Parts: sequence; C-alpha cells; structure tokens
Amino acid sequence: MNDAQAMNRWRLILGGLSEQQLQFGGTSREIQQFSDMEELLDFLYGNAQGEDVRMEEERRGGQGASMLTAAEWITRVRKLFPKETTDILEKHALEEFRMTELITDKQVLEKLEPDMDLLKSILQLKHLMHGEVLEAAKTIANKVAEQLRKQLENDIRRSVLGRIDRNSSSSVRCARNLDIKKTIRRNLRHYDRERGQLVLQNVYFSDRVRKYSTWRVIIAIDESGSMLGSVIHSAVMAQILSRLPFADIRLVIFDTSVVDLSGEAEDPAQVLMSVQLGGGTNIGKALQYCEGLVETPQRTAVIVVTDLYEGAPEQYLLQTSRNILESGAKLNFLTALDADANPAFDRVLGQKLADMGAFVGAMTPERLGDYIGKLFSQR
Repeated sequence: MNDAQAMNRWRLILGGLSEQQLQFGGTSREIQQFSDMEELLDFLYGNAQGEDVRMEEERRGGQGASMLTAAEWITRVRKLFPKETTDILEKHALEEFRMTELITDKQVLEKLEPDMDLLKSILQLKHLMHGEVLEAAKTIANKVAEQLRKQLENDIRRSVLGRIDRNSSSSVRCARNLDIKKTIRRNLRHYDRERGQLVLQNVYFSDRVRKYSTWRVIIAIDESGSMLGSVIHSAVMAQILSRLPFADIRLVIFDTSVVDLSGEAEDPAQVLMSVQLGGGTNIGKALQYCEGLVETPQRTAVIVVTDLYEGAPEQYLLQTSRNILESGAKLNFLTALDADANPAFDRVLGQKLADMGAFVGAMTPERLGDYIGKLFSQR
C-alpha cells in the first residue's frame, strides 16, 4: 500500500469533518471513488457518537448531497465495497444503528416506488425479512418483474416469431393434445399436502403439428451477488420464452449448489425470491446438471448467465462444456443480461471456452431473443 492509499483510508476512518486537515489523493477517478465511499460511511456512522459528531447541521451549508434512502445506501455500498466490508456495514446498519426500514416496516416498504434499484435491495436483504414485510417484498418483486416483462416482451416475441412460420394455427385445446408432463411440472408448487392432491391451476397443450420443431432452452443463472442485474433479467426472459408454444424451458439457479426452478419459469417473482445471493460458485457442477437435461442435443440450447469466475477447479467445467458441445447442443455463456450488457468476466476462462466452440460474451435481452429466434427457425 502506497502513502496515498494509506492517507485515503485514514480519511475514510476520520470522516468528512477532517476534510480541511486531510484530503483524498490519487487520480480523479480514485478521488471520486473515495468521496463516494465516505458519503456512504458518513450516512451510517454520522450520528454514532451523539449529536456533537458529524451532524448534518455542522457541515458546510448547501454543499452536501441529498439524503440517501436505505435502499439507495444498500445498493451503492454493494457496488463500492468488497463483500467482506459490505457484510460488516450491513450488520452495523441493521443491528447497531437501526436502519431497518426495508426489513421491519411494511408501510415504509409499500410507500417506496417499485423499480429495479429497490428490487435489488430487496433481493439483497430478503433473507432478513419475515411475515407481512416479506409478503410486501414479494408484491414489489411481482410489480417490477411485470414492468420489465412489458418492456421486453413485444420486442422479444417479434424477434422470435418473425423467424418462424406465421401461418401455423394455435394449439387445439383437447385431450389428445394434453401435455401431461408439462402440466404436472408447472403445477407442482400447488400440491395440496393435506389432501394429497395436485391442484391444476393451469393446463398445458402441445401443438402436435409443430412438435418436431420444439427447442429445449436450458437457462442456468449464477446467483452470485455481482450478477444481480442479470439474474433479474434472466428470470423475466425465462417467463417470456416459456409462454412460446414451441419452447421447452428449463430454468436452474446455482452457486455451489444447483436448484431446478423449471416449474417456476412462468413466475419470475417466485424465481427471484428463491435466489440466495453471495457464497461460492461452481459453474462446472451446474453444467453437469444441465447436461443431464439434454435429451435431443441438436435441438437444445444451454445458456449459462455467469461472470465465469469459477470457484471450483476449472478443468471440470471445461470437460463438461466439451461434452455438451460434442453432443451437438448449443452452449452459450452470457456474461451480462441486462439493459447495459457491460461485460465483466474472467476473460482467460472465457477465451478457453470460446476456443472450443461455445459462444462467450455480453448479450442484451433483445439480442438473446434474436439468437433464440434463429434457433427456432431451423428445421
């Protein structure tokens, strides 16, 4: 650590009131980053020692930023600080300084505007929510997912449907066309344990005429904290694709374990509330599970949404990837799946996967729809 870095850290410890005696140093980008970090620390610790320390009225008037909300604070902390520090700051915020608006007060949560940033904050803190607060959080997740679906669905469906036969009629809803496996799988969450019965809220029918052109799309989502924006978009994309009559969607989320949420693919809010952010990452294990879902390789696409920072030995990931590709299935590693698609991933591992024939790169939801449309148009 050089002298400038040491001084910057001392400034963070002392807080903004030490500005006249100790200033941030380094490049303009570093100075801005440390200034942002200081704002977040002051927001949390400003009143820790009583009214004579770091009170808002003692600051130089008119120059400070507007007061942060708890949701904004949590989102920015996770962007600027490493995970170990973030965990400590959140623990202090909740346990010592009672910044609990998002997890203890249903009315406060309901008054907040449902948007992507609020949803991210909820997903980061939902493990601490209980009862009616958790239900209110689920309602917000539903609203944001629905907003995102409305933004994406028309373009996605147009991209996909524009590449297939527009003259094919819709499926005939009769017993002959009943898709029993899909109906059971999609209704498993409605199983009545007391009565020992499966409650069918939705019944699905297959199009026998177009059955030959059905594609299985397996979407595996890395639930590590850095992938949060991609997790949200992936869940909504899975819902949109699952509504297409010629798409058989399998949806899994993973860290060091793998959870199959295929039965929830049409309910992105439920998928999101099942995500456990953080922890380790075992992409190879997830790929092994996906490999087991491949039935007709020539009509299967495996899409792994991940930053490719593998926590397990990468050789297993590479070998499983090679097996999937050699079977004839399409293998894709999407390093981003949100509106911006800013790529941030392990480029060395990404290059190894690309060299063996996998697609590796950032892709927006619109581009993903166009890619899948090309698959569906193949005979």
